[in-house]
Amino acid sequence: MMESNPYFAVGSAQAGYPPYNYGSNFQPSGFPVVRLRGLPYNCTDIDILKFFAALDIVDVLLVNKNGRFTGEAFVVLASAVQADLALNRDRQNMGRRYVEVFRCKKQDYYNAVAGEVKYEGIYDNDRPNSPPGRSRRSVDKDQLEYTEILRMRGLPFSVTKADILKFFGDFKVAEDKIHIASRADGKATGEAYVEFSSSDEAKSAMCKDKMTIGSRYVELFPATPEEARRAESRSRQ
Repeated sequence: MMESNPYFAVGSAQAGYPPYNYGSNFQPSGFPVVRLRGLPYNCTDIDILKFFAALDIVDVLLVNKNGRFTGEAFVVLASAVQADLALNRDRQNMGRRYVEVFRCKKQDYYNAVAGEVKYEGIYDNDRPNSPPGRSRRSVDKDQLEYTEILRMRGLPFSVTKADILKFFGDFKVAEDKIHIASRADGKATGEAYVEFSSSDEAKSAMCKDKMTIGSRYVELFPATPEEARRAESRSRQ
């Protein structure tokens, strides 16, 4: 029976949270998204990933209004079953704040995605209150020194190399030149490093900055080979 599944019971306990409880009459709701409210204003995607330790998170959408994080987020899980398990975290604490976790209406989620995409690309040095987890966009990226490597940030946790190849479809990128960063426990960080044929090609690929993969807009930054090696080394630890 599901109740005896040790993965959810042990995994969440190791993270310091109560084990997930299926209940004797457990039935999945069908829509694999939950909504969070009351999050700390310095909350990041990774904080939410830890909050739902042992569950398979596909994507996290932090809700912003006028450049400010609202304390709300939508979390996409791998299945309706896991979305219902996520409801067990309702009223649990993240830092000093207790977080409400509740079912999400499809239209609310789609509206949030549409609002995020519409708002993309406005974060710059004139807007000091960029959402947590996202740095302010520099208006001088063209003036930065480029190597053949770009760093991607804000990727869905479920991103694959095929997704990144499609994202850079107008450029020649080899699959073995893509490194998707992960933590020591194997969880994705939402970052990746992509090596192009030259620094000029990498600079040209910056035209994809702030474009979307799924519901997430992706930030691009020049990176050095040393940064890429460090990220790869951390993933292997």
